[in-house]
Amino acid sequence: MVRRNEESSNTRDAAQRRTLLQVLLLNAGLAAGLLIAGLSADSSALIANALDNTSDAFVYGISYYAVSRPQRWKTIAALVSGVLLLILAVSVAIDVIRRFTTGTEPLGPVMIAMAFIATAINALCIKLLARDRRGDVNLRAAWTFSINDFVSNLGILIAGALVFLVGQSWPDLVIGFAIAAVAAYGGIEILRDAIRSRSSNSSRNHN
Repeated sequence: MVRRNEESSNTRDAAQRRTLLQVLLLNAGLAAGLLIAGLSADSSALIANALDNTSDAFVYGISYYAVSRPQRWKTIAALVSGVLLLILAVSVAIDVIRRFTTGTEPLGPVMIAMAFIATAINALCIKLLARDRRGDVNLRAAWTFSINDFVSNLGILIAGALVFLVGQSWPDLVIGFAIAAVAAYGGIEILRDAIRSRSSNSSRNHN
């Protein structure tokens, strides 16, 4: 019975590692594309999303490492994920303020095209992570990151359309701040989940 449970656990861990590796590679490639497009289009929203996907790839790497480790490592991975998401939120807000003061104007069509691609990739990541999102705090953090990306890209689609229609940059700046707010909320939720998980594990160990 013990051996059967161990084999089942190993099979589950292997499947989770495979999924995390897939979403890691998808996000790393997407981050590179978004950064190039954001710099060329001078878009706060695209650059914000590029930074977001870069942090996602890093988080998925940490989550990949923590899969077969004890619960303590999974909780640590989630805590790191939450902190990184909060750092990202601050970085995005600072970049939006900088672009507001310099008066740069993004290119709407580029934003829309890249956001379509990013939304499709994010949807695929969400689908890949869906079956494991209730597994543990580590996978829940990865799921939260993917949802954050999906929502952000929907915002970029709206911003790109508005920039194209009104010919002004303010929609891009507003969506950039919105992405920062969504990232901050996601980071706080991940940290809360990780703290609850750590408290729960401590209680079980004491009992």
